[in-house]
Parts: sequence; C-alpha cells; structure tokens
Amino acid sequence: MKIEFEIIYPDEGSSFRLLHTKTKAEDYSWQYHYHPEYELVCVLNGSGTRHVGNHFSSYENGDLVFLGPNVPHAGFGLNAHGPHEEIVIQIREDVINESIIARPEMSAIIRLLGNTKHGIYFTGNTKEQVTRRLKRLLKLPPFERFIEFISILQIMALSPDYQLINPTTELSSLIKKNNARLQNIFTYVEHHFTEEIDIQKIASLTNLSVPSFCNYFKKIMNTTFTEFVNQYRIQRACSLLQQDKTIAETCFECGFNNVAYFNKVFKTITRKTPSAFKKEKLNLN
Repeated sequence: MKIEFEIIYPDEGSSFRLLHTKTKAEDYSWQYHYHPEYELVCVLNGSGTRHVGNHFSSYENGDLVFLGPNVPHAGFGLNAHGPHEEIVIQIREDVINESIIARPEMSAIIRLLGNTKHGIYFTGNTKEQVTRRLKRLLKLPPFERFIEFISILQIMALSPDYQLINPTTELSSLIKKNNARLQNIFTYVEHHFTEEIDIQKIASLTNLSVPSFCNYFKKIMNTTFTEFVNQYRIQRACSLLQQDKTIAETCFECGFNNVAYFNKVFKTITRKTPSAFKKEKLNLN
C-alpha cells in the first residue's frame, strides 16, 4: 500500500480532467494515492472496495464518490472482478475557488465541497441521476461540459442520498506530513497480512516503542492498528470469497488462525457472515 502522489493535468481547452476508462478488473491500477484536486468517481457497474482514508467498505451495482483535495484513496477497481468501467472528473481547487466559491448562487455547492474532506458516497436516485448526467457529459464540448459539471454538483449538493465516508477530517494533512512513516507501515501490512503480524517488528520500522507506535497510529488513522489490519484482511477475504474460495481457505489465507474468530470479525466489519456474503455474490453472478 505505497502512498503515491499523483500529478494531474487538465484536458486541453478544459478546466478539468475527464476520464472514461474500460478495463478488466485484474488489469486495473488501484494504487493508494492522493492529489490536490477534487475527484468525482462514478463506477458504472459491478462491485469492488472503497478504500478512502482509513475506511474500507464494499460497493455493489456501481458507485458514486466525491473526494476533496488530498484525501488518500485507492482506485475503485480494488477487489473488483470482470469488466470495470468508470467516469472520473478531477478538478483543481483553485478552479473551484475562482469559479464557484466566490458566487452567492453556489451556497449549497459550497457546503457540499466542505464535506468532501470526509469523502462522500451517494446512493439511490441521486446516484442514478448523476450517472446518467455523467454519461451525457462525455459527449459534450468543453463549454457545455463545464456547465453540466456545475449542474451535477448542484444535484449532489441538494441530495439527501449520501453518507460521509470518514468521520474525521485530519487524515488528509496528516497523511502528507507522515507519508514516509505510514508508507512503511502500509507496505509491511500488505506483504505480511497472511501471517501473524509482530507489533514489535512494525514498531521498530517506525523507530518507536510499541506503546508509542500504538498511540501514534491511533492518532493518525483514528483506528487501532489491530482494527486496521483486520479491516485490510477482511477486504482481502471478500475478494477471495468471490473467487469461490471456501470460508476455511479464506480464513487461513488472510492471516486468521481460527474460523470462529474470522466469522466474528467478518460480520463485525461487513455486517454479514462470510456464508451470507458468499451466497449473495453467487446469486448476483
């Protein structure tokens, strides 16, 4: 989970970058990264994992997420299977400030933009309506694209169909400040999540004592290190269960050494038992 800084340039003749990608999920780059631009991501169909800040959750039947500047996130093809198609808009903060924040007509959008530091995902009618508008936006010339983008922001700003992804807002600035140290931690977890993780070893990677490391991680990530590792393991487990692994195989391949404990942690994080999750995925397929 190396944290990358992504450099983004707007499209020629446009105030923002517009991407429409279609790829196989297994070829998709889901690198954990951050950038100073706002980002609107619309996954047109399929399922996968949201990894935004320190939050892990699953989405199904597409996704619509709006992120603020410097909110770290993985690509939304994480743990997806089969074809993956998405539309992405990335726009610089200074463009937003000059075009929107200075205008009194934009009061609802200004509130929306304030919430993007948490990360926001949209559901229901809003998700369907914005998805249709984004598909139409792809076919428009630059001026009409910008006007349509403002209209999409207003739809999301007035919507009740949303949830904030991260409860706290400190992570974006802290991620940048602590990038090198956190990168060592995340990389270690990525390489060793199948094993019993030695807290003494990972504390030594950060040049901290075990108590200092635990306090540091909780302060930065707003979750304990154990909780973070379990969240990471369960998201990997979700991917394995969709690949037709048995519950026992998944349990041991994801670093758990007890099926009963694995079932308990899985249900706590996903609110479903592994068997219910597996059955649901098989029915969808």
